Amino acid sequence: MKECSVEMFRSNCPSRELLDQIADKWSMMILAVLAHGPLRFNAIKRGLEGITQKALTQTLRKLERNGIVARHVIARSPVAVEYEITDLGRSLVGPFKALYMWTRDHYDAVEKARAEFDARMEERV
Repeated sequence: MKECSVEMFRSNCPSRELLDQIADKWSMMILAVLAHGPLRFNAIKRGLEGITQKALTQTLRKLERNGIVARHVIARSPVAVEYEITDLGRSLVGPFKALYMWTRDHYDAVEKARAEFDARMEERV
């Protein structure tokens, strides 16, 4: 791995690219939906209000490429596809759950900060 640090995220830093690919909102939410077990595409989509078919497809491919999610073709008539979290992906569930809990625990403080910021911005106008 190329040398990188938390103080300097250089454009060629591999961790920067990986963070971009696993820490976006859809990736985190897909992993949350899949945390309870394998699901088919439309079941994942139903669990993520607002995601487009294109965004879900792109995010699942990205997660599969990074070894976070596995895609399994189920030979039936009609053919079905199921997605599940890999062992590598499961190692993200704890950190993502902690981040989610932080959002729940600190939402009121964030809302207060937003309101104060908006009020200051209105005073400037």
